Amino acid sequence: MRTPDRSSSRAHAVQGRPDADVLTNPRSERVRSVRRLAGRPSRVRAGLFLAEGPQAVREAVRPGPSGTVAAREVYGTVEALARHEDVVADALAAGTVVRPCTAEVLAEMADTVTPQGLVAVCRPVDVPLATALARRPALVAVLAEVRDPGNAGAVLRAADAAGAGAVVLSAGSVDVHNPKCVRSTAGSLFHVDVVVGADLGETVASLRACGAAVLAADGDGPADLDDLADEAERRTGPLAGPVAWLFGTEAQGLSAEQRALADAVVRVPIHGRAESLNLATAATVCLYAAARAHRRLRADAGPRAAGSVGAP
Repeated sequence: MRTPDRSSSRAHAVQGRPDADVLTNPRSERVRSVRRLAGRPSRVRAGLFLAEGPQAVREAVRPGPSGTVAAREVYGTVEALARHEDVVADALAAGTVVRPCTAEVLAEMADTVTPQGLVAVCRPVDVPLATALARRPALVAVLAEVRDPGNAGAVLRAADAAGAGAVVLSAGSVDVHNPKCVRSTAGSLFHVDVVVGADLGETVASLRACGAAVLAADGDGPADLDDLADEAERRTGPLAGPVAWLFGTEAQGLSAEQRALADAVVRVPIHGRAESLNLATAATVCLYAAARAHRRLRADAGPRAAGSVGAP
């Protein structure tokens, strides 16, 4: 006989669902279908992905850049739902289904070894490049064949923190909906426009056509980021307007062909004895250099002064 999916017990009141049954069977098909989203084939077939932990779920139930909410369902232990009332309230306000479950059920759904009590089943967040550029972002991060999910997620998080409007992942890059990548973004995946599977040459051409300077980050680049920052202080140089940064893989960096696409190849200066910077650190420094230049321009001449892609 098939074990029932729900117990006869009731959850503590979940706002808007005071009679929600607690899911208790970790072997039910519902639980298995959520768990399968850890794999790319299941994500592609279902058109869904998984976000784990209070921070990621909190952002998933709030409107993203397009005004839509990514989370379709939220699962949480009774204790976690009670502890994160703001997440429950935002989810229900957005029309997202909230389902209480036992810790055993949540552990079976989650991809992490020690889940934090909440998971959300989400719709994909990626948008076409044209949609991202139509919002005229002044700062864009482009990842060229970055395959490590932790690195890609960390760069996306840094881009969000620096105020970038879009992150573009080229063809051959990691699936941004990979559970590790989602976790590494710490919720930033839901804050910026994300473009996936882009042709790098076409992306660069589109960015340049919209008025952005395209800079390639490379440890051996002939241009020095400190010098560009000095130029920006004088309101000149590529950082004094819309900027798109190209970042390559942790091990190989950008290829010669990829570097050739950029207007300038820029190195982050090493003032100490470190051999190099890792991808996420170098990306953060580059993105913040542009963000600082834009902030100064806005302070000088108003909110449009730093420019945005496509701005006159």
